[in-house]
Amino acid sequence: MKISELSHRTGVSKETIHHYIHVGLLRKPRKTKENVANYSESYVERIRIIKRLRDDYFLPLPVIRDLIKKQKTQSRSEKHAFQFLSEYFRPVDRLLSGEVVGADNFQKATGLGQKWLAKMESWGIITADKREGNPVYSYDDVVIGKLLVDLDRIGLGPQNGFDPEALRPAADLFRKLVKKDVKRFMLLLDREDISEESLLEKGDQAREIMCLFFYHIYRKFVLEEYGNYFTLKERRRKK
Repeated sequence: MKISELSHRTGVSKETIHHYIHVGLLRKPRKTKENVANYSESYVERIRIIKRLRDDYFLPLPVIRDLIKKQKTQSRSEKHAFQFLSEYFRPVDRLLSGEVVGADNFQKATGLGQKWLAKMESWGIITADKREGNPVYSYDDVVIGKLLVDLDRIGLGPQNGFDPEALRPAADLFRKLVKKDVKRFMLLLDREDISEESLLEKGDQAREIMCLFFYHIYRKFVLEEYGNYFTLKERRRKK
């Protein structure tokens, strides 16, 4: 593609693209004619990564250049982790995140269809509050909706043989676990002579720590199981 199309698709000016090439963030494009350069699809993804790191993490260009160099040596798993984490764990989004009012607005924000929204609500995976007769969805509900759409996008949807109801037992299990943990936490804090404000602060901190714990423990176990599966497959192949 020409630089004009690359600029249009990424929302980055031609001058900025030339600057990225000059400072080593982008490699020099292949020239088809003396004054005509051809940019591949890889430039689109690279520029989006640069924008993400600039806009969401406020990193200077030299730091971004070092991160991109390091990314070249990362495994496929690490690259996918960066892709999704940089999209869903953006600091600014979390600071500015608000509630979404109304099912139609929720569907626009997430891309989740009406049928699957109704199912996820009936299974307790997405739970809206009712205020003045309108459903109000939290930031977490919005992220869950987007993630469900992403599952379908990568080929883990109903048309690919994946039954989304498989998520229901996991949600039920987490709800039971969370109820036990919150009850245990509250009983522990009841023994201490602390103010309600301190109690809420500790609860907020504990919630975020446990959220990160569950993210990493799930990721760790999945990577281990992938390794076990492919090791077993390789042994069977050699027999």
